[in-house]
Amino acid sequence: MKEKWIVIFGGAGFLGSNLCGELLSKGKKIICIDNLYTGSIANIEPHMHDKNFSFIEHDVIEPWDTDQSLECIYNLACPASPYHYQKNPIYTLKINFLGAINALELAEKHNIPILQASTSEIYGDPTAENIPTPETYRGNVSCTGPRACYDESKRYGETLCVNFAEQYDLPIRIARPFNNYGPGLKISD
Repeated sequence: MKEKWIVIFGGAGFLGSNLCGELLSKGKKIICIDNLYTGSIANIEPHMHDKNFSFIEHDVIEPWDTDQSLECIYNLACPASPYHYQKNPIYTLKINFLGAINALELAEKHNIPILQASTSEIYGDPTAENIPTPETYRGNVSCTGPRACYDESKRYGETLCVNFAEQYDLPIRIARPFNNYGPGLKISD
């Protein structure tokens, strides 16, 4: 039986590289996929000589597959900093639309679970009575504002996940991280 690998799209980014380290410490085998648009080789350098770690420079907006046996997918690919996602809003939209589709289709093909990283930004500017924001809150997002490329494409990514889960009976989870910080975070971010 082949050993199973975990795929982490966006694995050289802040969250992805920390996840790679955590999973490697638990003896997991990791395929880290990143195009290094905002991620960095320096983030994953400590893992580069680990036999359980494989780095592939690849853009998630293009399909990717492997003949390795896979355990699950974490799709963390997307610039999360307003500076980076507003620098090229069309590319941001593509990452969260085409990238999510490619990750979901890979999960469907291999019949494995996927965790899709979304964002607290899907809530937009919550009304006062929705702070703290419950997960049932549907949001107050401008589809034409300066952050819309990120907010709306992440919302659409969640819609894709719900529909893939229902249509293909896939185990899909969505995480909405809020204001993450810690070791490896760029001070300018």
